[in-house]
Amino acid sequence: MVATPIGNLEDMTPRAIRILSEVDLIAAEDTRHSGKLLKHFGIEAKTEALHEHNERSQVPRLIEILQAGKSIAFITDAGTPLVSDPGFHLVRSARQAGLTVIPVPGACAAIAALSIAGLPSDRFVFEGFPPAKSAARRTVFEKLREETRTLIFYESPHRILESLKEMTEIFGPGREAVLARELTKQFETVRSGTLTELSEWVERDPHQQLGEFVILIHGVPREEREAVDEEAERVLRILLEELPVSQAAALAAKITGLKKNRLYEYALNLKRDS
Repeated sequence: MVATPIGNLEDMTPRAIRILSEVDLIAAEDTRHSGKLLKHFGIEAKTEALHEHNERSQVPRLIEILQAGKSIAFITDAGTPLVSDPGFHLVRSARQAGLTVIPVPGACAAIAALSIAGLPSDRFVFEGFPPAKSAARRTVFEKLREETRTLIFYESPHRILESLKEMTEIFGPGREAVLARELTKQFETVRSGTLTELSEWVERDPHQQLGEFVILIHGVPREEREAVDEEAERVLRILLEELPVSQAAALAAKITGLKKNRLYEYALNLKRDS
């Protein structure tokens, strides 16, 4: 599994060039796209397409080639295979067949962005591309609203503005975030700010709506996640006088906008202390 540059060709490693030159076959997400890369480095190995639409059907034949003693390198259009890219079925099938799978590390947009974002990097969660449709996308964001780890998303140019606006609404206008655009390319841009600031900046400047994006969002501080304000506690106490804990927590969540699980735990503590 060979990582390739996400933009700057100088990020192609000597090992990657050697491996691609030596293998019997290169499976590529897009042979036309990869052909330019291979030509640049003088690599003349045989190539064939392996992408999300044909991977399942092509993998058995590739496994047979490997079992016959041949070697195959897999590359995607840019970056590290399997990171929001094809390759999972090939790797899984190869490992299940007892074949050796070797990583040839290199560029990865998510990790590159994290390394310069200035957000906590000791714990993070990579979510890839959010769903294309707004309703499904909002559902994903809602589930992640109280995540304490740094969140990393990819996004496409025709959905970047809509996604940023929904993130602002759901994660909160003051949530710290970083937008990394066109990493390692000519128009590389990295900007920090609140989600509100980033959303407004992208909306004002159409040029910032072009290219490939990584969005990083600061996780919720643990103390903030666990907090229940005075008004929420007052509502919860009133409801607990008439309703069981689970029903009181559910109704309080609808009234206050806080998470049901958090209010349920808080309600249990109130019951124990009363």
